Amino acid sequence: MLGADYSSKFSAWLALGCLSPRMVYEQIQAYEEKRVRNDSTYWLVFELLWRDYFRFICAKHGNQVFRPEGLQGVRSPGNKNWQRFELWQQGITGFPLVDANMRELAATGFMSNRGRQNVASFLTKNLGIDWRMGAEWFESVLIDYDVCSNYGNWNYTAGVGNDARGFRFFNILKQSKDYDPDGDYVKHWLPELANIPAGKVHEPWKLISVEQRRFEVRLGVDYPNPVVDLFKSAEENERIYNAAFSGSKPKKKR
Repeated sequence: MLGADYSSKFSAWLALGCLSPRMVYEQIQAYEEKRVRNDSTYWLVFELLWRDYFRFICAKHGNQVFRPEGLQGVRSPGNKNWQRFELWQQGITGFPLVDANMRELAATGFMSNRGRQNVASFLTKNLGIDWRMGAEWFESVLIDYDVCSNYGNWNYTAGVGNDARGFRFFNILKQSKDYDPDGDYVKHWLPELANIPAGKVHEPWKLISVEQRRFEVRLGVDYPNPVVDLFKSAEENERIYNAAFSGSKPKKKR
């Protein structure tokens, strides 16, 4: 999630109509024929297909994608807790992966696809907040804002899209260790955590007093304590979700 080469960075140019997705696809095909077919070329085409998919979804369902019930037709149970929303918005939730991504978004107008999935899951499945508030915040700050991709993805993450699959949420701690194992990304965007070793940086709330002094970070002062318990909050919001969406499948952690 850190650096210039992990992503094509084509999204803003595609969103503004400066770059044709067909041209990108043709160039990928030419590259694969002349050079090599690899994971990068596969995923680039895959994401272009998702882009097309959400356009077709919006063409089919129209304004339904903006409504709280999304494409499911059952009203979303999300709350409008503005205090918690602002903690998420400002990147001070106490969960480093979420906070780092939200601060990157505020500073640059960009965030990786992995980051977008995690922060959206955290907002809806852990904080239990109305998904439209997150979608509107993204709309206001993303340099690659695309109405179909934005609202289509938020429908999907909130579990109100046409492939809801019940209550599914991202395990932020596992995602942190899988995609930022050395903590380079979170330390870049959260300099207050810069001295914490990789094995502890994703769970700073576990630092005892002597460690906080050693690593020069005071929990609740320099960096916040977690706004919620990750798994208890997910369990509570799953109960609320299932009450609104009867017949939903059990959650699956990724």
